[in-house]
Amino acid sequence: MTHASLARKYQPRRVIPEGERVATSAMIASLAAEGYETENAPFGHALVELAKADERVVGLSADLAKYTDLHILAQAMPERFYQMGMAEQVMVSAAAGLAREGFLPFATTYAVFASRRAYDFIAMAIAEENLPVKIVCALPGLTTGYGPSHQATEDLAIFRGLPNMTIIDPCDAVDIRQSVAAMAAHPGPIYSRLLRGKVPAVLSRWKPDYQFEIGKAQVIREGKDVLVISSGFMTMRALDAAEQLSKDGVDVAVLHSPTIKPLDTQTILREAGRGGRLVVTAENHTVVGGLGEAVASTLLRAGVTPSFRMIGLPDEFLEAGALPTLHDMYGISVAKIAEQIKGWL
Repeated sequence: MTHASLARKYQPRRVIPEGERVATSAMIASLAAEGYETENAPFGHALVELAKADERVVGLSADLAKYTDLHILAQAMPERFYQMGMAEQVMVSAAAGLAREGFLPFATTYAVFASRRAYDFIAMAIAEENLPVKIVCALPGLTTGYGPSHQATEDLAIFRGLPNMTIIDPCDAVDIRQSVAAMAAHPGPIYSRLLRGKVPAVLSRWKPDYQFEIGKAQVIREGKDVLVISSGFMTMRALDAAEQLSKDGVDVAVLHSPTIKPLDTQTILREAGRGGRLVVTAENHTVVGGLGEAVASTLLRAGVTPSFRMIGLPDEFLEAGALPTLHDMYGISVAKIAEQIKGWL
């Protein structure tokens, strides 16, 4: 939070004269995805299909089923759904118990509550025991304008340091839908970010044969001038920025890395080692401890040293407001991504 935002926070409230209309900004908005088709609740629908095929699958919610799309499972199979209330520590502990009894639990909440509030319970009850609990969390990074209480800008850094934990940051509806079965097949614990509601379908447009695979990064767009290594919805933004930059004669490749841990170091080193390209990481996460630093350490340890830059959120508590304004402010909008890349060339 900046000094300016703190000053605004403690300003006296203005009394609104009777009858005066007040303009407000939407605090939570859908991601700008112009030109893309959308899928409604891809996680919820994919989980129902999985549950039909696998009787071990159950869902748990910390009073947020509607906001993590788990209400789809609750409506279709109420006997397989557990409403745990606003008690994330209890929810993940119960999920651990269910996993020990042979169930395949998918536990959902907001990313801030899993990473900050329930971390010790996840570490001790799930990760240390290497149990197959899948923790799927909405509002990752800067996908809400509600301010630091709801913006999980450091969740990847928190979970990257946890042994046995696999971490997924899906780009779109395609990634989410395909990742559900992959998570179920994975024998250990997983933390996955989640985009919910009407989610754009991006990857199928750019790479029709795309198939999500845990631990695998894939080149979605080729380019000779710049390589952007991205995760989450920043892959969508990177692809759109690449299109914008192509009009200025800048040829940008995009390597999508939906798995943050384990990182596909082989593909990253191969693509970054193709000489002459500026390498840029792009993530919806603080520049501390996320994809950018994971890629940087991978390159340094291997002795691969291209020109390297990072696009991500700053190491600070972010402001509240409308998402388009915040994404411009913090440099993760399409226009700002293109502007930064152009400035580095």
